[in-house]
Amino acid sequence: MLKVGLTGGIASGKSVVGEMFVKLGAHLIRADSIAHDLMQPGQAVYEEVVRRFGREILNPDSSVNRTRLASVAFGTPGGSVPPRVKELNSIVHPAVVKREDEWMEEVGQRDPAGIAIVEAALILEAGVADRFDRLIVVTCRPEQRVERLAARLVISEEAARAEVTRRMAAQIPDDEKIKAADFVIDNSGSLDATEAQVRRVFAALREEGAQKE
Repeated sequence: MLKVGLTGGIASGKSVVGEMFVKLGAHLIRADSIAHDLMQPGQAVYEEVVRRFGREILNPDSSVNRTRLASVAFGTPGGSVPPRVKELNSIVHPAVVKREDEWMEEVGQRDPAGIAIVEAALILEAGVADRFDRLIVVTCRPEQRVERLAARLVISEEAARAEVTRRMAAQIPDDEKIKAADFVIDNSGSLDATEAQVRRVFAALREEGAQKE
């Protein structure tokens, strides 16, 4: 089985690309989904996050308000509230990585010739790229991130630009990610253009996976 990391900056289109790989036959798990599950009441990660960041990050039903948590973790524009994203990641990342590794092992048992893709924004930032046989980086133009995030969150482009700037400050720049990548998918054009790139990458991965058997 081939283990593949799929990463890229905020609103680059990782999820769209991931779904394209799934349609071609790859297995996929998302770090965001794992983190969401681990943040549910009763989970050890949830308890530790609440202990460290306070109950003000919670909704009335005791679920985590992700917007409030992000505000605390990434800080405020101008630095009036210092960022604590490293502290948050130190709680969440080890548990997410453990779940990902368990999932990849399960996929390997079910489909030894398969391609298991982990979609995660912070593969390089967390220093876990060496867990994968290959790394795919998804990119797009900076202004597209703003437009896509504004559409996704139904917010103004001004608010989206501030959020992109805040999030990207905690991420490695695209040019550095590209240097570390085995494959780069430019998602700044049409969906058809992106899909054509995905097909080429998938074919290369399938060939490599066959050679590993």
